[in-house]
Amino acid sequence: MLAPVETRSVSPVFVGRAEELGTLNDALARAAAGEPQALLIGGEAGVGKTRLVEEFATEACRRGAVVALGGCVEIGADGLPFAPFSTALRALRRELPEELAAAAAGQEEELTRLLPELGDPGSGRHDEEGMARLFELTARLLERVAADRTVVVALEDLHWADASTRHLLAYLLRTLRSGRLVVLATYRADDIHRRHPLRPLLAELDRLRTVHRIELARFTRTEVGRQLAGILAAEPDPGQVEEIFERSDGNAFFVEELAVCATEGCGTGLTDSLRDLLLVRVERMPESAQRIARIVAEGGSTVEYRLLAAVAGLAEDDLIEALRAAVNANILIATPAGDGYRFRHSLVREAVGDDLLPGERSRLNRRYAEALEADPTLVPADERVMRLASYWYHAHDPAKALPAVLDASVEARRRHAYSEQLRLLERAMELWDTTPEAVRDELRPIDYTEVYPPCGCDPATTPLRYLDLMAEAAVAGRLSGERERALKITKRALHLLEEDGDPLRAAWFWTQRAVMVQNLARGDGWKELATAQELVRGLPPSEVHAEVLTHVAGWSMLRAPGPEALSAAERAVEYARMVGARETEMNARLTLGTLMVDSGDVEAGLAVMGEVKDQAQRDGIATVAGRAHVNLPSELEAVGRSREAVPVLEEGTAYARRYGLLNTEAWVWSNLSDSLYSLGRWDEAVEAADKALRRGQSAKPQGAAALKLAQVALGRGDVAEAARQRDAAERYFGTHDPMPQQSLPLAALTVGVAAAEGRLLDVRAEVRRSLDGGVPPGTQRYVWPLLLGAATAEAEARALPAVQQGRTEALEGLFEAAKRLTTVVPVWLAHEQWVRAELARAEGRDTVDTWSEVVTAFESLDRPYDLARVRHRLAAALLGAGGDDERDRATELLRLAHAVAVHLGARPLGDAVALLAQRARLALTRVPEQRPADPAQALGLTSRERDVLRLVAAGRTNRQIAEELFISPKTASVHVSNILGKLGVSGRGEAAATAHRLGLFAADALDPAR
Repeated sequence: MLAPVETRSVSPVFVGRAEELGTLNDALARAAAGEPQALLIGGEAGVGKTRLVEEFATEACRRGAVVALGGCVEIGADGLPFAPFSTALRALRRELPEELAAAAAGQEEELTRLLPELGDPGSGRHDEEGMARLFELTARLLERVAADRTVVVALEDLHWADASTRHLLAYLLRTLRSGRLVVLATYRADDIHRRHPLRPLLAELDRLRTVHRIELARFTRTEVGRQLAGILAAEPDPGQVEEIFERSDGNAFFVEELAVCATEGCGTGLTDSLRDLLLVRVERMPESAQRIARIVAEGGSTVEYRLLAAVAGLAEDDLIEALRAAVNANILIATPAGDGYRFRHSLVREAVGDDLLPGERSRLNRRYAEALEADPTLVPADERVMRLASYWYHAHDPAKALPAVLDASVEARRRHAYSEQLRLLERAMELWDTTPEAVRDELRPIDYTEVYPPCGCDPATTPLRYLDLMAEAAVAGRLSGERERALKITKRALHLLEEDGDPLRAAWFWTQRAVMVQNLARGDGWKELATAQELVRGLPPSEVHAEVLTHVAGWSMLRAPGPEALSAAERAVEYARMVGARETEMNARLTLGTLMVDSGDVEAGLAVMGEVKDQAQRDGIATVAGRAHVNLPSELEAVGRSREAVPVLEEGTAYARRYGLLNTEAWVWSNLSDSLYSLGRWDEAVEAADKALRRGQSAKPQGAAALKLAQVALGRGDVAEAARQRDAAERYFGTHDPMPQQSLPLAALTVGVAAAEGRLLDVRAEVRRSLDGGVPPGTQRYVWPLLLGAATAEAEARALPAVQQGRTEALEGLFEAAKRLTTVVPVWLAHEQWVRAELARAEGRDTVDTWSEVVTAFESLDRPYDLARVRHRLAAALLGAGGDDERDRATELLRLAHAVAVHLGARPLGDAVALLAQRARLALTRVPEQRPADPAQALGLTSRERDVLRLVAAGRTNRQIAEELFISPKTASVHVSNILGKLGVSGRGEAAATAHRLGLFAADALDPAR
């Protein structure tokens, strides 16, 4: 109601800042062209940050942009979680209701944590990716809203931002890549002391080339004169300009205060104290207005009119008169919506607040809390719980503060504001001992915690315990990334439990500690898990027991696969089913399925994993479904079924992106890169690996992506890049938590790089180091490439005298390792034959038959690069055997291998093929001939090859072809290889498709029954 009152201290003329405003307008223009912009505006208090943002917002609106302003809220010392983003999204919803609803469609349950108007958030899920999921969905929401229009999101007073707001802003500025969007934030530079939580964020954002930082300087003497002229509506006296400039030192807000004091006749009586300067006009107001100012100062950044009326206890006419005096003095201003009041400048509010006596501050906070308890509608619903907790805490009333703080922690958890939840829980622990026992006995864990470490009692009827708070705080610390604090909490909890005699509760804390030790790179977590396992041993089934066993099985799957890991997974599934722990059961089944595949029970294991994936998607358990989209295709790739893995992975990228599962998405991209590499789609594999590096929030999926980039680089002959990416992968993985799925591929790449550089002794040393202690069960997918690289290096160097010493021992070691590996699926069997063939070549005893078997094994697999490599080896053997038929066949094999090498950019393979062809005086390209009318004749197929192709097209195996045509399986294999070469295809399926396309056979001729 007092919003129209004129102010006298603000200049209507915008002074200076032409360069800064130009920078902002340039950013607006680039955003309008589809390039999102990020800007930070810093400056000391009172320097004019808000005025600059207001001028820019006016210009942006004039250009047709939608502007959404949000400010960080200070209530005492407590910021509201996500307050500026909630305010900005609410403004966007008012301006673009239909567009925002469409952009949020399908994700309302998550996004309502920031914008409650979108609906009911439900119970939600709280996991390591919960906060990242919310951040990803928020970023995508803003990108979609800004797809067709320019949107400016301005966040003020970042120095007051809560941790969750800082994390969200950092994520947003790092990941925005599309949309006509400008995101800018202001902060008070003089408040950012060495330990201020905003300082690390500013340092991080300074390293981003996409973020532009603007620092506002104080006004010059000329600019102060122009500002005074605007305030006074007249040209100021030069002496007055000089005096005010000297006293204000160019600070725009101080200029305003000094100008008003000078016009009111108090300019000569001011002290040099900043606080006195800010309070002088407050003290000149009527006592009733001063009292209202003190009430508003303690209420928060903004105080609603109805709440202010309830706290002030004045008659409405008296309250309005007091407010009018404060607004006329330009101390308070009405909010844009006209429903509340705030100080025109936060410096004045801080000065008034600092002038309050300790008892006065506590009394005001109590009155705010009592008023809000009496009428909860006095403040917006999404702020009520947080503000009540702050008011009661600063009122120094533990009996009232503890329940209020716990309610606020629940609200913070609901919003995925885990940093604020942790801070509130720590505050609750601080209040615990001073809160009357009768009050504590009325509190229930089921009301305030989601974590119930078992105590053999019903959480709905048992009083809340201090250990319950510690458990919830430990999880909040883990989910917010505050792992050091969480680790300290678990240590204190376990110390308290030493005399408690509660093994299940202790086991739960040890399990949490294991996860945090791994996350903090303090170890592999096994000591902690083993302690937890020992604590639950022999106890009846329980959720904790099932969870411990699931963690043990998952740990063993990655680090010590084998029968014990399989047994732990089976028991975890059994226990989880008995106690109805649905999510734990699905995670345990996923681990069990993986271990089954690795142990050789392939089809059953894949079936278990597929069931879990489908079930988790149906039940809406995103984290398990996301993990299934990682593990299932990984196992498909492990058994050579890359073509089946790709669609699952492509579905996984969309699923992970939809639900904001950033780490999951990074793993999916990394695994997709793996399968695309196997299928000979190397350019796509590189793109997928790059996406994994960009999307990953933790190091390990990024390490896996770097491994794939190294493998492609090695295949293409860029040995230096392969070594660089291999070293990067090792840094990502670290040394604190070794896993075979990381160490063995690293070893294979180390062998590949060393072999490419001719360092055979280093190859042998790496193999000895990697296989020392034997081959871990279930790791054949990683060990075969390592053995192959070493065997190939030995074969290539067989004639070098310098490496003869130790050669026999090295070859025997490779033979022995190969004997111990499982070969129950075609891809593993093919690799075994390849390794044995290379070892035979290393000893000079490989033959055409040796390599024919290897080629036949790979012809049925989707491994074009591997097939090209073994064809090259077979061609060399054929040329060594001599004979025209062998020479013709070698020519076709080399042409096929060369085509693959050129397509993939595999320069070492291409060079080797070209060199072999040159030495044998073979042409790698066919001389074009006139095409005969008969397609078979045009392809150069003999009569016998036509018969073999007919049976290949009918789906017959080499053995079946041999039986029908009365030839040996080896001869059938030779014919098949010749046919593939003449058709220019890489496999039997492509050969059948070519026969159908060319109409080589009548439909009845392809009937297997024929």
